[in-house]
This record gives sequence, structure tokens and C-alpha cells, in this order.
Amino acid sequence: MAPAVLRIACSAEGFARARVFTRDTLNGWSLGRHADDAVLVITELASNAVSHALPSAAAGAPEIRLGLAPRPSHLMLTVSDPGDNAPVFAPSGGSALQEHGRGLCIVDALAEEWGWTPRPPAGKTVWAKLSTRTLT
Repeated sequence: MAPAVLRIACSAEGFARARVFTRDTLNGWSLGRHADDAVLVITELASNAVSHALPSAAAGAPEIRLGLAPRPSHLMLTVSDPGDNAPVFAPSGGSALQEHGRGLCIVDALAEEWGWTPRPPAGKTVWAKLSTRTLT
């Protein structure tokens, strides 16, 4: 299966498109049982891009690029943005009821691993690997 890619605007409509795209793509790949976790991870990574990366990016109408790639034992999820700031993982030290600041904690809990890579000349890609292995 070839990777699936979607570019979204930084808007509520863009986030809604991202969720539908992720769920529909996974269902098409017969990976629908992983859709809830994948939608949550993609939404958190895209939200982080809007909150932290895009304010420092160049002016204009920035877009976020989402990628979904099936692998034999996992699903690779990526969110690319024009910002250069590294994602900041702050293990939960605050209240569980906080409205902000838990996105990467959620990603860390759901993903086998996650990280980021720079995208020269500007920008970065944040990625997460979700297991697709069946538990026995």
C-alpha cells in the first residue's frame, strides 16, 4: 500500500478533514481497528504544529502536511509544518484537568515511539509509530 498524504489549512475545517482522512484511509487499508488511536495522534500533532510551530513560521497561509504509511508491523504517522521549533515533551507534572500541554504526553502513551526530523531549508516533520500487531 502506498503512503497517503493530505495537506490541510490551519483551521477547524482542516482538523476535521484530517480526522476524516485518517479514519477513511485506515478503513480502506483494513486497519480500521487502529483508527481511534491514529486520529487522536494525528489531531494532537497537527494541533501542536498550529500552536507552537506556525506562529514562528514565515508569513502567508501556512499549511500542514499529513502522512500515513502502513508498514508490516506498524503505521507511521507524520505531520510536517514550516516551523523550525523542536517539539517539547513535558511529562505530565500538572493537573490531569489541564486544557493544554498534554498533546505529546498523549502521543507518547499511544505510540511505540515518536520523534522529529528537520526539513531543510525550513520546517520539520514530527512522526509517530503506532503498532498494528494483533495482541494474542
